[in-house]
Amino acid sequence: MTSIGTIIKEIIIPHRKGNIRLNPEFVMLDDAHIQGFLLGPDYQKMYGIYIYNSKNRHITICTNKEKKFSLHIYQISTHDPLEELMNWFREGQFSTTLTRKQKLSLLKILRKNRPAFSIGKEPLGKIRGHDIELYLHVERPSPTMLRRPAYPAGLETRKEIEKHINEVLDMDFIRKIGHDEIVEITTPVLITWYDGKSMLCEDFRSLNNYTKADRYPIPRIPHALEKLEKAKYITKMVCMKGFHQGIALCHMGTYEYTGMPFGITNGGAHFQRMTDTIFQEGILEGWMVVYIYDIIIYSETLEGDVQYIDRVLSKCTPINLKISLKMCNFGQQELLALGHKVSGLVWL
Repeated sequence: MTSIGTIIKEIIIPHRKGNIRLNPEFVMLDDAHIQGFLLGPDYQKMYGIYIYNSKNRHITICTNKEKKFSLHIYQISTHDPLEELMNWFREGQFSTTLTRKQKLSLLKILRKNRPAFSIGKEPLGKIRGHDIELYLHVERPSPTMLRRPAYPAGLETRKEIEKHINEVLDMDFIRKIGHDEIVEITTPVLITWYDGKSMLCEDFRSLNNYTKADRYPIPRIPHALEKLEKAKYITKMVCMKGFHQGIALCHMGTYEYTGMPFGITNGGAHFQRMTDTIFQEGILEGWMVVYIYDIIIYSETLEGDVQYIDRVLSKCTPINLKISLKMCNFGQQELLALGHKVSGLVWL
């Protein structure tokens, strides 16, 4: 940026007992867009303005040490760091037995690893370096059962489909297929109802029947829960799904998933393999259990629990593996995990 001249602009500092008028000189810069400026203490002193903080919580403006007037502070705004952090992570569940100091140390670690969490309707993105490939028992061209048309839908069902499709579009979980793109396999979507609420589901039955099974072992739940013996603090975190691509079909057109949809075969086996690889260090050291999407951290002290949480979250951010904050439980002595109520003593 280059200077194109100077300008003198009057500045008035108002007060009911008299105003202070300044006439500073500004340098005008080419292509500069400035919405505000600061008058530093050196500049103020040049104009004979001295600001003192008194013990009575007010600011005195003087010229040549002669008192002119005082700007009293009628209300002091204090920010409680614990309250501020709790507002950031209010979707998570925290143990009610934690002291203020313990909760603050935990929340600071969560703030440090904020990019690892999915909060609200934030886009999930795609997990890096862990794409899944499905191998089918068929040769091209794909059989008719893998190229299915959209299911007929009534007016109410269409409205619900449109609502859900727009929601996942906003979350960047699907994308619209272009008219010039070749689509070999399509699976139709349908609406199901549970407890008065609609859910968007996809019919993967034909695709799953033609898919070669991945035999990667899934941990046995009883064996996994036995590892929590003697744990005094337990934290559960749930991973968000986000690594598979598939094709969905409805009356609105054809869409491609950018994240793994629920119900696809081999999805659980692939996710288990991925999480076992990412968190291998913690699993071998014996302070965490990974069961597909669920991560359980256990420790005899809260300090250890916080340290392990930090280590887990620091593994998630580089590969864009997101943790669902609203499904997290931090620093608990007892919680529901893997379908059982667990503590450091028993699981039921």
